[in-house]
Amino acid sequence: MARQKKDGTVSAGRIIDIDGKSGKELSAVSKNMRKFREQLGMEQKELSKALGMSDNTVGNWERGYSKPPIDMLLPICGILGMTLYDLFGVKDPSMRYSAGEQALLADYRELSIYHRDAVRELINNLRKAELMEEIPEITELIYFGRQLAAGVGDPSELYDEGEPMYFYSSELVDKADFVFTVNGESMEPEYHSGEMVLVQKFPDCGDLRAGEIGAFMVGSEAYIKEYQPDGLHSLNKKYSTMKFTQDDKVFLIGRVIGTAESEDIASAHDVERYAATCGGRD
Repeated sequence: MARQKKDGTVSAGRIIDIDGKSGKELSAVSKNMRKFREQLGMEQKELSKALGMSDNTVGNWERGYSKPPIDMLLPICGILGMTLYDLFGVKDPSMRYSAGEQALLADYRELSIYHRDAVRELINNLRKAELMEEIPEITELIYFGRQLAAGVGDPSELYDEGEPMYFYSSELVDKADFVFTVNGESMEPEYHSGEMVLVQKFPDCGDLRAGEIGAFMVGSEAYIKEYQPDGLHSLNKKYSTMKFTQDDKVFLIGRVIGTAESEDIASAHDVERYAATCGGRD
């Protein structure tokens, strides 16, 4: 409190200086220490213990009776989650916020530590949602790029023989379960060697009707053929019809529903991002 001299003038009863700076700056330090501590829901004795100082010492800092030493400023900021600019109540020249952003930041700083956590979680969820909007939908299919291993007994074992392959989702791709590579010229001119065909598995695809194209397993090898009551036909008339007896093991893998182009295959980058945000598809 100011006191009056005998000559009528007024002098400062107590002026606290911090490293040659004005008492106003120390008042900001005291006020901001207490403000940030209370926003965290932290008791003064908790701060004292974290700093390794006595309760009276920290209490005197907050009341402006003494100043924190220079070597304690950074520990104080670290524990209270503030910057030196926050501590001294001055603007950080490196920060460029709009008026709206500054208002949001001010509101955030008024929140308790628990509500700050809730805000950060909400922001993380919103950022993830926006990221997912940027990532195209991915569909995982089972790809067979080679002949099936000998000893496979029926199509239910196919999953163990293929490997996952990822495509950009589309109405056609989403109906498929398997991808096969055409081998040879027997299905030309409709299907060319090296082309990928999309297959909807049996029994989901239903029974094939005469003239429909299917993927078949004969023994341990897979074939793309046209179904007819008298056997499996090639579209290329140079190839003869595959006929079978009741003793032959012939299984319908599924219906061929279309072809896949190279641009339909999802990039490794998109697959990685999709898996990270969505966990992949079932």
